[in-house]
Amino acid sequence: MAVIGKIRKQSGLLVIVIGVALAAFILGDFTKKSRKNPVQIGVVDGEEIKIQDFNKLFDENVEGAKRQKQSDKLSQEDLMRTRDNTWNQILEKNLMGKEYEELGMVVTSEELFDQIQGPNPHSAVLQNFTDPATGKFDRDVVINYLQKLEEMPQAQRDQWLSFERYIKDDRLRTKYQTLVAKSYYTPTALAKMIYHEKNDKADLKLVGVKYSTISDSLVKLTDEDYQVFYNKNKKSYDREAMRDIDYVVFDIKPSAKDMQDAEEYVKNMVNEFTQTPNVASFVNANSDNRYDSTWLGQKDVPVAIENVIFSNEKGFVYGPYLDNGSYKLVRLVDVSMRPDSLKANHILISYKGSSRSQATRSKDAAKSLADSLASQIKRSSDKFIEFAMKYSDDPSSKQNKGDLGWFKNGQMVAPFNSYVLNNAIGSMDVVETDFGYHVIQVTGKKEPVKQVRLATITRLVSPSTQTAQDVFAQASKFATGTKTLAEFDKTVEKDGLTKRVAPNLKSTASRITGIENPRQVIRWAFEKETEVGNVSTIFDLDNAYVVAVLKKSTEKGIAPWQDVKDMIKNQVLNTKKGEMLVEQMKGISDMGALASQFKTTVQDVNGVAFESRVLQGFGQESKVIGEIFALSAGQQIGPIAGTGAAYVIQLKAVSVASDRDSYSTLATERAASFAQSVTNNGIVKAIEKTSDVVDNRISFY
Repeated sequence: MAVIGKIRKQSGLLVIVIGVALAAFILGDFTKKSRKNPVQIGVVDGEEIKIQDFNKLFDENVEGAKRQKQSDKLSQEDLMRTRDNTWNQILEKNLMGKEYEELGMVVTSEELFDQIQGPNPHSAVLQNFTDPATGKFDRDVVINYLQKLEEMPQAQRDQWLSFERYIKDDRLRTKYQTLVAKSYYTPTALAKMIYHEKNDKADLKLVGVKYSTISDSLVKLTDEDYQVFYNKNKKSYDREAMRDIDYVVFDIKPSAKDMQDAEEYVKNMVNEFTQTPNVASFVNANSDNRYDSTWLGQKDVPVAIENVIFSNEKGFVYGPYLDNGSYKLVRLVDVSMRPDSLKANHILISYKGSSRSQATRSKDAAKSLADSLASQIKRSSDKFIEFAMKYSDDPSSKQNKGDLGWFKNGQMVAPFNSYVLNNAIGSMDVVETDFGYHVIQVTGKKEPVKQVRLATITRLVSPSTQTAQDVFAQASKFATGTKTLAEFDKTVEKDGLTKRVAPNLKSTASRITGIENPRQVIRWAFEKETEVGNVSTIFDLDNAYVVAVLKKSTEKGIAPWQDVKDMIKNQVLNTKKGEMLVEQMKGISDMGALASQFKTTVQDVNGVAFESRVLQGFGQESKVIGEIFALSAGQQIGPIAGTGAAYVIQLKAVSVASDRDSYSTLATERAASFAQSVTNNGIVKAIEKTSDVVDNRISFY
């Protein structure tokens, strides 16, 4: 329920409160420093990305997503994902366009022609013009489609141009990726070194004292300790801009009175619903859902009424009963023995103005063509498949050759369903529906079973205006009484509310637990005026009010050491423990004596490879293993501080793997691995890191 609708229905006091708030907002706006909102959605190395260009591509992508999902509407989550994909498309085009230009890389018209009509067409062409029944690609279908392109509606021509752009962009991307991937080369000397790193094995004798055996309380850390560790690893703490918020959700749920009112509404209709002669009109006038004349089998009826419905006669009324958030009253309109499922072939000939049609032919021309096709099929039934694939305006005909398969009785539009139901298997005729003219051939019917036709009065139990006002008043009381983070937490505890947390939110986030479509909350958290500790106004979201507080603000860049102090504490502790143990272990060269003093054992660790980076029993120890392979047999090293322990190590021997005649297999493996990283968008990510990208999406959605 929109805010404006609620305001109109609020009491006079609420209107005054809102008026005061609006006045404060206007006055506050005068006192704020003027700030310029970005007029472009982004900038890449100084080149602006216009919001108009973004929206145009976004609209095209939305239509494409609808076609793919075969739906007229996308969810908020789908729309957000499509926006993100659109941004990535534009970003890649801007980043890679400069690369292509510098290399003089293009896709010529001849090359594009070859990608569409050549002997080895692009995979997208194969996918769209391959017969799924035979698995064969038909080039003639492509040519025929292109020949008729100028006669097609503008929307279909635009769709083809988008398809061509996709093929061209993908071809450019493939050429560039191939160029980079093929440039990778592993010299024989390097391949040989890698081979020995994998296969040479060291046998060791060691004493290792794990840091976990030292109590943390024995180590005193100073700020300098943290800073020294931080400075050595500074690049590891680069981060995106993020926000932490706490929030309270005030759900607008039906009250007990709302439930009672909905039930009473349905109860009051029982007598009139039982007696009315025009059931459909009565339902359409009084129910939240329109009358549905579909015939239902026993499995199609809700479990709650299955037994009573199929054990009673025509005219029986049942209810009210609560089902899935609605009170319902159901009347048994009719009972009949009918086929549960039907089967048919069809060819759709649409015309200009028919439902979901892109055809340009007139209605008379469509009727004439449908009659002609039906007449020819009656003389030669083999032509049905050929005509369905060639003439049908049903997009699925190319895949199913006009065969609709089995469908539920009542699933199709009424005239179509009625013809299949009321005519014998093998019958064929032309039938008109809102979609055009259908050449229908009945091909199957299941055995008749008992079916019912129901009329249902549905009253959705929804929050009343009064309920919404009560929840708004609760949210308003909370919001006006909390101006700081401390007050927010105190009021939450005092009022027994549930506080939720959303840490590490990125500006492009689209999900917050318990909130549908939370973008306006996220945008508020990232506004320049929103400071840590600020409490938001009331967000009017789907079926809920939300009040949030900004708990933490993290800007893009390398985090200061204070922000990562807790995160690096264990690593700093281990560093200090390593220094302490190394000092204590100095001067004790005998491994037995060392093991005895530190209550551990002398261990034999065999088969250590340089490439493994793991020391058996101790975990990852890259630095220590590197030191080991710099030793000669019999040499001892230590004490040395590793990642998880301090060591004294003696190299007993190194088993050197036999050389190969050829290292080409290893070189090929490395080249394949590199090529895989290239095709996994590694290039775009690498170029983006070195580019100056300004992302203003948060200012637009």
